[in-house]
Amino acid sequence: MSRAATPRILIIAGSDSGGGAGIQADIKTVTMLGGHAMTAITAITAQNTLGVQAVLPVPTDMVIAQIESCVSDIGVDAVKIGMLGSAATAHGVADLLETLAVPIVFDPVMVATSGAVLADAETIAAFARLMRIATVTTPNLPELRALEKSLSQRKDEGEARGLSGGGLDPFHAFGGDPVPFPLGEGSLLIKGGHGEGVDIVDRLIDAAGEVASWSAPRIDTHSTHGTGCTLASAIATLLAQGRSLEAAVAAARTFVRLALRDAPGLGGGHGPMGHQAVRLDVGPEARLNQVTLGMTDHAASRAFYATLGLTQIVGTDDAHYARFEAAGGATLSIERDAGPTVFFECSDLDAEVLRLQAAGLVFDQLPTDQPWLWREARLCDPAGNAVCLYQAGENRRYPPWRLPYAKPQT
Repeated sequence: MSRAATPRILIIAGSDSGGGAGIQADIKTVTMLGGHAMTAITAITAQNTLGVQAVLPVPTDMVIAQIESCVSDIGVDAVKIGMLGSAATAHGVADLLETLAVPIVFDPVMVATSGAVLADAETIAAFARLMRIATVTTPNLPELRALEKSLSQRKDEGEARGLSGGGLDPFHAFGGDPVPFPLGEGSLLIKGGHGEGVDIVDRLIDAAGEVASWSAPRIDTHSTHGTGCTLASAIATLLAQGRSLEAAVAAARTFVRLALRDAPGLGGGHGPMGHQAVRLDVGPEARLNQVTLGMTDHAASRAFYATLGLTQIVGTDDAHYARFEAAGGATLSIERDAGPTVFFECSDLDAEVLRLQAAGLVFDQLPTDQPWLWREARLCDPAGNAVCLYQAGENRRYPPWRLPYAKPQT
């Protein structure tokens, strides 16, 4: 697939009438990341931020028909699997996906954020087939334990490929006993959101052991409905764009965390996330999303950009610097006695710099970690205009010192 092509993401999951999780969260995620979302709906649910009031599974033959319609005409570059609704559907989906040579992200949905059960024991037992063909399976800690219990009761030891033999077992790492999982050639992304502590640790492992881990402070919000769906769909979209699994997980985590921070605060329970506000933080290289301009009168410049409708998100006590956020997520900084600089954000700054050096560009500053939590490289265009390539993740719009009254611009 060419770099400019629109990735085609097939989503196999249940519908959430409240729009926070399931197919609705998947479509929003794929769309915001530049993909084309296609769906095979496995169940219709009546739910909101308070819980799931009713579930109506879609017959297996109808689920398969939806998949075949999409694949036969539009084609598919990656698949995301969520709620399946029944063991028959799980096996039917596995039969069909075994014939596709594309990345598959399996989110083994069993329980909604509200606590409603979305998969019975027979369906969970059927998950083993999907784990074997998935590029990555993304359980949270309760789902990991449920999978372990089901698989330990039903699996054929000759079929399962144990992770413990590779020197690291996912369950042991969280205080349990060694657990074999039927991963095939795939990986397991263990989501740590249900763990304890101020930091959330997510771990990517395969049969050989740990591939990568990520740790970030827990975000204080009740708007957590759809986090697992969003993460899995983001990974699928980024894999379809050609990113490595590790890079796709890293960028997907950033998308989820920003969507949590940008949540609109709807409903009386676990509210939906703010997918619509994450526009310029994750995506293809390189993203023009920040400009710095010089200023001489701090108060006058602040008032000017506030009048334009921008929200100040960072300031300094000495009135030397301020950063503003515009509708859509772009940011603009004013800095005393500074020249104008345009900023392009990269998901992998070092790799992008190497690519540009190979193309003949000369950098005035190679990638350097800065005290404001950005990693930056600088150069000039042929006219002498300053250009900064950087990597910042959450810290462009949500640094630790973001002003507490600054609401996200959507």
